[in-house]
Amino acid sequence: MHDARPAPAGRALYVREVSPHDPSGHDVPGPDPSGHDFSGLRADLDLPAAHESDDFADDVLGEAVAISRAAPAATTDLTDLAFVTIDPPGSLDLDQAVLVERDGDGFTVRYAIADLGSAITPGGPIDVEARRRGQTIYLPDGRIPLHPPILSEDALSLLPDQVRGAAVWSIEVAADGSIRTATVQRALVRSVARLDYAGAQADVDDGTPHPSIEALADLGRLRRKVRLAAGAIDLALPEQSVVADGDDWTLRIEPRTEVDGWNAEVSLLTGMAAAEMMVAGGVGLLRTLPRPPAEDVAAFMAVAAGLGVSAPADASPGQVLAALDPSRPASMALMTHATALLRGAGYEVVDGDASHDLVHAGVGGLYAHVTAPLRRLADRFGTEACLAVSAGVAVPTWVGEALPQIAEAMSSSGRRVSQAERAAIDLVETWVMQARRDEELAAIVVKATDHDAEILITDPPIEARCAGQGLVDGSTVMVRVHDIDTAARVVTYDQVVDPL
Repeated sequence: MHDARPAPAGRALYVREVSPHDPSGHDVPGPDPSGHDFSGLRADLDLPAAHESDDFADDVLGEAVAISRAAPAATTDLTDLAFVTIDPPGSLDLDQAVLVERDGDGFTVRYAIADLGSAITPGGPIDVEARRRGQTIYLPDGRIPLHPPILSEDALSLLPDQVRGAAVWSIEVAADGSIRTATVQRALVRSVARLDYAGAQADVDDGTPHPSIEALADLGRLRRKVRLAAGAIDLALPEQSVVADGDDWTLRIEPRTEVDGWNAEVSLLTGMAAAEMMVAGGVGLLRTLPRPPAEDVAAFMAVAAGLGVSAPADASPGQVLAALDPSRPASMALMTHATALLRGAGYEVVDGDASHDLVHAGVGGLYAHVTAPLRRLADRFGTEACLAVSAGVAVPTWVGEALPQIAEAMSSSGRRVSQAERAAIDLVETWVMQARRDEELAAIVVKATDHDAEILITDPPIEARCAGQGLVDGSTVMVRVHDIDTAARVVTYDQVVDPL
């Protein structure tokens, strides 16, 4: 959604944001006249019904109302800085606001993150409920929020032209892309504009970017180069989402704009600075992903060679992936194979012992969640740790004591989020294919076995399995629906073979 999502693993298509919005910023309601709705899926996954998604207990709502009426806790005034937000159209839970300035041959990055830590009482009703939920879950017919919307979409959100409390990161980036200094403090901020990715990209293409992000392109390219040199593995996989289509639902591939990628680099930069700060302070929570074993790297390089992709001996998998032409079927096939390099993501509590490897292989270094506290539990606690370390004071006891529980809450809620997003897409695939089950559809073979293959159908955009022998990675084949099981949310396909 708004925060950088380090390279996903396991599926070639994934969800950036499932929930569609109308121009007013509200979720598109369901069910719809087609009779296709997500009530059964919600029941299967033990999730609240769409009309109950905003329901919180009275004590939680009471605390939320009190917080919404209180003034921000920060006293430092940075409202003169021209922060802007960049998010999908209609988004209201705005976690981050950015300002990038040139500083000689380098850059100064200011990144304002919604301040929840000073507003939410540790152990209070909202804190307890947030620990139970873990993360916001996005579904096509509405989201299941981590916090009451009166806070996450209003009082604590970095909405334009509103004075808000924030944890403001100031990061100096040297000409070579390295982090020179990084600090974070509580301050008052005011966003001067709410940008969206497509609009910001159009302005960049016209040579008229918003002044607050004029330097974003150069910073983003530089930071990505630094991360790739450090071994980062970025997958430029297509982003699949469910969107309202008249009275029904359909699937759409969301092309990633360059602005999206550059903005993600700011979030990654901040998360990497935060992780270094946590390790230095001996307390915090890191997002980790082990480096791939040598044999997996060798297998990836062999697949690249087999697909005719240039893979120099001195290149890392990330550098090979970065050089791909995404329009080539072979590129999609290789990206899918690369997901095998990104296994074992988890959370590690920093407790003063840095003897084991805490790296995130997808990011290319140490990394922590601190940039999306409105929709992700860990970020509030990580930010509190960094604020203390940056100020040279002790990390609050309630933060350190909670970290093991927060790590578990993030892992379990992450599984629920992935399950819900995948289930929603799978269900919509069955609805879409009911009307197209007799068509022959073009598909890219992304990963073949002796008897079947993972395929990517280009129209409609669907990832699936297809029965067939002699299928070749990177080739294009014609397929047809074999069976649709809506209850199980599964569509199977056969390769169309010309008769002899």
